[in-house]
Amino acid sequence: MASLCLTGPGWAQTSGDTTLLEMREAYRRSNTTTLAILLPQMRGHVLEPLATYWEARSRLDTATPEQMRAALARHPGSYWEDRLRNDWLLHLGKQRDWANFSAELPRFRMNDDRQVQCYALLLDAVDQRAPAAEVAPQVQQRWLEQRDADDGCSTAAQALLDSGHLKPAAAWERARLAIEFGRTGVATQAVGLLDPDWTSTVESIAKDPAKYLDEKITAIRPRTKELVTLAMIRMASQDPEAAAREMDRKRWKAQLTQEERSWVWGVIGKRAAQRLQDNALTYFANGQPRFMTDDHLAWKARAALRAGAWSHVQEAVAAMSPEQQLEPVWVYWRARSIESLKASDAVQAGAQARELYASIASVQGFYEQLALEQLGRSITVPQPPAPLTPQEIAEASNDVALQRALAAIRLGLRSEGVREWNYEVALHTPGGMTERELLAAAQLACQNQIWDRCINTSERTLQARDHTQRFPMPHQAAVVKQANAIGLDPAYVYGLIRQESRFVMDARSGVGASGLMQVMPATARWTARKIGMSDFRPHQITELDTNIAIGTSYLKLALDDFEGSLPMAAAAYNAGPNRPRAWRNGPVLAAEIWAENIPFDETRDYVQRVLSNTVNYAALISGQPQSLRTRLGQVGPLPVNAAVNRDLP
Repeated sequence: MASLCLTGPGWAQTSGDTTLLEMREAYRRSNTTTLAILLPQMRGHVLEPLATYWEARSRLDTATPEQMRAALARHPGSYWEDRLRNDWLLHLGKQRDWANFSAELPRFRMNDDRQVQCYALLLDAVDQRAPAAEVAPQVQQRWLEQRDADDGCSTAAQALLDSGHLKPAAAWERARLAIEFGRTGVATQAVGLLDPDWTSTVESIAKDPAKYLDEKITAIRPRTKELVTLAMIRMASQDPEAAAREMDRKRWKAQLTQEERSWVWGVIGKRAAQRLQDNALTYFANGQPRFMTDDHLAWKARAALRAGAWSHVQEAVAAMSPEQQLEPVWVYWRARSIESLKASDAVQAGAQARELYASIASVQGFYEQLALEQLGRSITVPQPPAPLTPQEIAEASNDVALQRALAAIRLGLRSEGVREWNYEVALHTPGGMTERELLAAAQLACQNQIWDRCINTSERTLQARDHTQRFPMPHQAAVVKQANAIGLDPAYVYGLIRQESRFVMDARSGVGASGLMQVMPATARWTARKIGMSDFRPHQITELDTNIAIGTSYLKLALDDFEGSLPMAAAAYNAGPNRPRAWRNGPVLAAEIWAENIPFDETRDYVQRVLSNTVNYAALISGQPQSLRTRLGQVGPLPVNAAVNRDLP
């Protein structure tokens, strides 16, 4: 089969590759002169579009529109052309060059940048292509979704606030969301659109909310209730008990509306739930669910699950937005609540629960698998799709954009290669590749051992499910041998590796974890000593056999420390052992409820995905039906007199 292949000696670096890497360093240093000198040497190279992007992007602030259009015209249809267009549109918007912005916008194929979308919506309203009253809610939605302070959506919001089409409540809502998560700059920007003089007050609230609330003049200041709400939210995020006491003061009960009080109680309840406090539901009860955010309601549902209060689970899910209600996690727990409440018409309740389970039941996904088992079915390997034809394989192999992506990854430009790959499979053609095209692209990635693209591309198919692509088993001899030698289930090891690194050997996290199993340096040194690897050196952690030996050994030590609990050991691998030791204190819970109450979003998602992966790998390895539930078990306090490995890092 004709295809690119990244492995083997045939991939010796060329002079063009060397030039490209020099250009990358020049781009990082904003050295426009060097970029301009080197660009002609990249003519004809497979990654010339990337080189052109770097050179043009580096002079975005000084280039004329004619020069930018000339750069865009060099590689029409490529990802890097549209990436440059995206950057230029943002620049034009910030410069208020609406003529060139309007001329270039129709050519923007990705159209996935919220700032660009907000600029475009503003122009639609100004040029009367759309009524401002219809534009305003679209701008508001995008503005609230922006994590950081921006120019595009804040500019559109300012104009619509000034015209009266966007209400001040939108700015206060953005400020509330920002102050709850500690993003002071976002909150001050939002409130500053209403009155620049209030920004210093917001900054002081973020720094010391208690001081602001304790000032006697606060209660009689104009616009106090909105600022008091911000102060309450900030205090609740830091100290929910103190915020609850403050909320009981008569002056705030009189001054704040039911909506404002409910939002604050939502934050107080959320923070108490994240701390696994038994009084979380009591805090939530002080507010009305219809005024709480989806995030607050999710934590109300989790606190209710932990307390076994199924009516509160049902109430919280019912108050969520329609979009969040459709997420598999809340479909599943809604069905469980219906079953658990044992309505007067048990037959009808059972049928309703089964209908909900059936709507999400699947072999892939934590709650999807649980729903499948609730319906009495096991997790098995789905029927594979029809084999790819030679023509389908050839089309993927000859796809120029996929070739560029593979070449970039080969040169160590993984971020650039991944972005081009993702664009080609999802955005270049409206609606993305067809399922057959996705399977062929995934196979190309697998054959080149680009396992993360193999997995992610194959997962985009909705009907045709190829589990050999979605759950590959590279380095099988080494992984299985090591796992069996120390008494670990190879499926569990593979489930963890798939989540940790997607089998990228040179993966390195922002906190320094390295290799296939993403082992931290200190953990590697400790584990090496523990297993008698006396000659271990830090650089060896990226070596395949060493990484597998140390990673699996640490996982086994964690599993032994948590009495064989797969969920708790996975949590320890991700967040360190001390956190799951604390999280297990409290009632004995079904492990799916315990996992749903993990306070860290990343660790909760990690544990659920590792366990879901494990079941699918077990089905592939054994060829037999599998159960997620039997691997979950229960989680509760440490048994009396149980030994704890306090040295485990």
